[in-house]
Amino acid sequence: MTELSFVYIDRISERVIEFYEHERDRWLHNRATVRLARVLSMLAAEEFDIDATESTLGYRLRRHHLGLVAWIRDPTGGGPDLLVLEQAAAALAQHAGSPASPLFVPRDESSAWVWLPLRAERIPDRLLGTAVDDADVCISLGEPGRDVEGFRRTHRQALRAQAVALAAGPRSPSVTAFADIRPIALMCSDLDATRAWVLDTLGALAIDDDRHAELRLTLRVFLSTSGSYTKTADRLQMHKNTVHYRVNKAEDMRGRSIQEDRLDVELALLACESLGPAVLRSVN
Repeated sequence: MTELSFVYIDRISERVIEFYEHERDRWLHNRATVRLARVLSMLAAEEFDIDATESTLGYRLRRHHLGLVAWIRDPTGGGPDLLVLEQAAAALAQHAGSPASPLFVPRDESSAWVWLPLRAERIPDRLLGTAVDDADVCISLGEPGRDVEGFRRTHRQALRAQAVALAAGPRSPSVTAFADIRPIALMCSDLDATRAWVLDTLGALAIDDDRHAELRLTLRVFLSTSGSYTKTADRLQMHKNTVHYRVNKAEDMRGRSIQEDRLDVELALLACESLGPAVLRSVN
C-alpha cells in the first residue's frame, strides 16, 4: 500500500507540474502578445493612453531609452534562445547602469526587441560591447532617445543597424551600433545599387579576398589620418615603407588617384568593412 501510494503521488505530482508549466507558458505567451500589440501600436504612432501603456508594459516611457535588436546568430529554435537573449538584455542593462529593468519583447523564437532605460542621454557603445560575452548573441544598437518619440527613433535606428549586420553575413561583429554606420545603414535599402557604386568607386580594389582586404584597410586608415604615412604605420604596427607600397598599390588597382573623389573612396571603404561580401566582387 505504501508503494502504491508513492506511485500515485508521483504520478499526480507529475501531472500537476505539467499542467502548471503549460498554464505558465500560455500566460507568458499571452503576456508577450499583449506587450507586442502595445509596442506595435506605439511604433505606428497610433493614439494611445500613455499611463495605461506604461502599466501594461511595466516600463516608463517618460525617460531616456536605448533601443536594441537582439538575435541568435545560429538559432536552435524554441524557448532556450529567448532565455539567452533575455539574460543578455539584463546584462546590458546592468552595464548601462539602467535604473529599472529593460523592456523585452520577443519577435520570434530567436530574436527580440529591447529598450534599456537610461539615466543620461549618452552611454559609450564600447561599454555595452563588453557585456555581450556569448558569441551566438548579436546586438544592434540605436542612439539614445527621450520620451515616446525617442522610443520610436532609437528602435528604427537599431533595426537599420541590424540590417547592416545581417547583410554582412557571418563575419559581422557581435555588436553593431547605428552611430558607427549611419551612412551605410541608409545604403542597405538598395544593396544592388550600393554594390554597383562600390565596384565603380574602388574598381579592382573591391575584390573579396585577404590580400585586397589588407590594401583596403591600409588605405582606409591612411585616409582617416589625413594622408599621414607615419601615423598609419604606427596605427597598423607596420613599417612606413609598407604603407607607401600598399597605398600606391591600392591606387594602381583602383586605376586613378584617391584624391580625385576622396570622400567617395572613404565611404566605399567603410561600406566594404561593414557589409563585406554583400558589396564586394567574388574572386571566382
